[in-house]
Amino acid sequence: MLDESKPIFQQVADQICDDILSGASPEESQVASTNELALFLRINPATAGKGINLLVDRGILYKKRGIGMFVAPRAHEIVRKDREMAFTQDQLKAFVIHAKSLGLSLDTVTTLIAKEYNND
Repeated sequence: MLDESKPIFQQVADQICDDILSGASPEESQVASTNELALFLRINPATAGKGINLLVDRGILYKKRGIGMFVAPRAHEIVRKDREMAFTQDQLKAFVIHAKSLGLSLDTVTTLIAKEYNND
């Protein structure tokens, strides 16, 4: 799971979000503790905690005192909207700029996207 392109705490948060989007961690389900994550990933517990706290701050996880961390209601929606915004800002804008630099018309781009989209 770990790679060098992002801080480890961000990768921890991203993996939990991936699990929420895929349905592996549905709303109100318990997620691994800081210590469990640290042991499994072989990272410092403070680093795992930083990733979890990032999600708590964004309203994606919440703590039940003495029990653990849980997926918040509407977490799936929050993560999906965050990812959609990141996709639009990062990948889609770059795609459009590249398509324009190649001289591709909107109709051509739309046709290419539809063809690729339907290949799945």
